[in-house]
Amino acid sequence: MNTYHVIGLMSGTSLDGLDIAYCRFTYENENWIYNILNANTLIYEDKWIDSLREAENMGARELIALDHAFGKFIGEQVQLFVQNNQLQPDFIASHGHTVFHQPEQHISLQVGNGAYIAAHAQLPVVCDFRTLDIALGGQGAPLVPVGDALLFSEYDFCVNLGGIANISFPAPEQKRLAYDVCACNMLLNQLASAAGMPYDAGGSLARSGSLLPDLLEQLNAPAFFKAPYPKSLGKEWVLVHSLATLAACKASPADKLHTTCHHIAQQLKSALKPLHKGIHKVLLTGGGAFNTFLAELIQKYLGPDYKVEVPAPEVVSFKEALIFAFLGVLRWRNQANSLSSVTGASTDNVGGAIYWAK
Repeated sequence: MNTYHVIGLMSGTSLDGLDIAYCRFTYENENWIYNILNANTLIYEDKWIDSLREAENMGARELIALDHAFGKFIGEQVQLFVQNNQLQPDFIASHGHTVFHQPEQHISLQVGNGAYIAAHAQLPVVCDFRTLDIALGGQGAPLVPVGDALLFSEYDFCVNLGGIANISFPAPEQKRLAYDVCACNMLLNQLASAAGMPYDAGGSLARSGSLLPDLLEQLNAPAFFKAPYPKSLGKEWVLVHSLATLAACKASPADKLHTTCHHIAQQLKSALKPLHKGIHKVLLTGGGAFNTFLAELIQKYLGPDYKVEVPAPEVVSFKEALIFAFLGVLRWRNQANSLSSVTGASTDNVGGAIYWAK
C-alpha cells in the first residue's frame, strides 16, 4: 500500500483549539507527496480551555478522568467530521494535548486517551508518539523534523511559530537537527488576553507598542537560550521564566507584546546559523506566522541572506496536524518517525501506540 488517507490531530500549548486535518499521502519514486484534503480547527469551549490549562495542577484521579473525557470528546468530534464530510480515513494519528514535558525526569504526558478516541470515532488510532524516544534517553521532542525532511525538503529551515517556536534544518551526513527555540504564542496570546483579545490579530497591537530594553534583556537572560541542543521546552519552564518575567513587568500590553516579538525574532536569529553560501529559504508556519509584525521582525533580524516565506493558509494552520498524520503513516509502516540526531535518543525509533476500534 502506497497511499494513505489519515486524520491528523493536534492540540497545541496555546489552546487555540483542536486542529483536524484529513490528509492523503502517496509514496512515489522514493518521494512522499502530501495533500490536505479537508481541515478544520475546532475552537474549544471555555470548559475545555479551563480544564486543559489547569491539568498540571490536578490530582491523579482528576487527571485520569480528564485524559479519558478528552479522548471521548476528540473521538466524537472526529466521527462528526468524518460523517459531515463523507470521508474514508484509514486511521487517526493524534498528538494529544501536552500537560507535562520534563524529559530529563522521564516525564511527558499528552492527554486525550487513544483508546477512547478509537472507541468513539470507530477508527484505529496511532498516538503516544513521545514515550519510546524518552525511554531511549531522548527528549521525545521535537517530532516534526521527520516530516520537515520528507515533506518540505526544499527549505533550508522550517520554523514553527506555535505555542513554542522551534526550528528544523538539515545537517551534515544527511542527518537532521531541530530544537525548541523559545516560547511564542504562549506568551503572545497571554498578553493579548490581558488586553481583552483572544490573540493579537496580525500583530497590530504589538506594532503599536514600544520596545522595552530592560524587559527584552530579562526575556533573553535564561540559560536555556545558550544551552546546546538537543533541547526542548515545556509549559512548566515557560511559566517559571518567560511568563513570570512578563507578569512582573508593569508596562502596557502593547509595549510588552512589541518587546516579546523582538525577543522571539532575536532568539530565532541566534538559532538560524548559515548553512551555506547564498540565500537561505525559511518556511514560517504555525499561528504566529499570521502575525505580520512578528514575521517582518524575523525577516529584519535575519537580513537579506534569508528569504522568509509564509505558505498557503492551510499549510500555516495545519502543518503540525499534517505532520502528525504523516508520523502515523510511518508508524503504520514500521518506519522510524523519531530521529536520534534531533532528540538525543540512543537510536532512531518507531514511536507510537496503536489502538484498534474493534
